[in-house]
Parts: sequence; structure tokens; C-alpha cells
Amino acid sequence: MPTVTVEKSNGVARVILNQPPLNVIDIPMMDELNAALRSLKDDRATKVIVIAAQGKAFSAGVDIKDHTPDRVEMMLTKFHAIFHTLWSLEPPVVAAVQGSALGGGCELAIACDFIVAGERAKFGQPEIKVGVFAPIATLLLPRLIARKKAYELLLTGDTIDAREAERIGLVNQVAAPEAFDAAVEAFVARLTPLSGVVLRHAKRAIALGLEQGLAEIEKYYFNDLMKSEDALEGLNAFMEKRNPVWKEK
Repeated sequence: MPTVTVEKSNGVARVILNQPPLNVIDIPMMDELNAALRSLKDDRATKVIVIAAQGKAFSAGVDIKDHTPDRVEMMLTKFHAIFHTLWSLEPPVVAAVQGSALGGGCELAIACDFIVAGERAKFGQPEIKVGVFAPIATLLLPRLIARKKAYELLLTGDTIDAREAERIGLVNQVAAPEAFDAAVEAFVARLTPLSGVVLRHAKRAIALGLEQGLAEIEKYYFNDLMKSEDALEGLNAFMEKRNPVWKEK
């Protein structure tokens, strides 16, 4: 079974995460998601892209087993390739977040141009609690919400609910569970009547500068963070289901 599927109808392409129940993003799924997004790059018939998910969570994030020192560079390269592709897509992208979006799953959602969330959705970047940080969120959150709130989410690892995410400007709209699908369709319907050409140009102008910022963060992540003892301790503690013992090194 593919872990990512693409459905097209009436100018809308739906990219669906299909690794329920939590849609944990492992390296094979990264490759599939990137390929699915690349397949839409030259599709002039698509005016809007929706990223959605099967299961109870939008995505619980990247598989922690792929964060080990021998795999992390390959993992981050493949994971960040998704965002390079996502930001190169010309149609606007709507994230339909029906459940929790945590870690890499939250990064995927906030990297989209819009978010429609279900009332049960939760958002958070808990990476700091296991001794690392979230590169994509580090780049995006200070650009999307108030800087102090961005610091709070990134440096505490706290999780917020959909209504709080809407209040701080991270989410465009929140819908009750029974109205979620209709809310996504209604949001998309605000975009499809517009000129696809003008939407593409406007989006491109808004997104200028993201690629350069991510490249600088990647260098810091590989060359400094992943050489620290505490990064390794945090990841090992998570996999061993114990509290980390920080060495402050």
C-alpha cells in the first residue's frame, strides 16, 4: 500500500498521507511524499493543492529512529527535500489538519500556505524535549506568528490546541469534527474561482527568502547541534523510554 496518494478533481489535487493511525513519517514515506509533490510541479490544470491525512492524526512527526547520528543527515536531507519541493509548487497549498500535527507533522502543516484544522487538532514542536530542535519550524514560526510566541513553542516544546493556534494566527480556520470536510471544501472554493496565473505569481512573491534561510539552519543543525552530547542523550532516552540525563555538553 502506498503511504501517500494523490487524487485530482475539478482543479484540486489532494495529497493524502496514508500511514494511519499516526502517519509517522519515515524515510520511505518522505520519498513518496516528495515524489507526490513533484508530480504536481508542472500540472497547469491544478489550481489548489490540499494536503490531508487518513487516520486519527495528521502526522505525529518524523520517526525518532531516523534521528540517530548515523542516519540524521540522510533523514534531514530527504525530509527537507519535501519542503524545497513544497515551496517550489506554484498553486496555493492548504493543509487539512483533522488530528494532531506534532514535530515534523506540524512543520509540514505550517509550511503550507493555509491551515484548516479540526477542533480536535493539536500543534506542537516537542523536539526540544528530546535534545534537538526543529529546523523548519525554527525558520517558519517567527515569520508566521509573534516572535515571543514562536520562542515559547520552539523552546518549551509545549502543545497547543486548534483554537489557540487560530488565536495566535497559525491556523486560518477551525471546524467542528462533523463539519471538517465541508469547511475544507468551502475554504478551497474561495481560491478556485481566482486566476491561477495570478495566484502563482502572488505566492511566489510571498515565499522569497525561505530557501536561503533553511540552508543556514541546516548547517548549524549538522555542524553544531548533532555533535553535542546532549542531542544524542535526548534521542537515546526517548527511544529507551526514560528521562534524559543532560550533560550540558
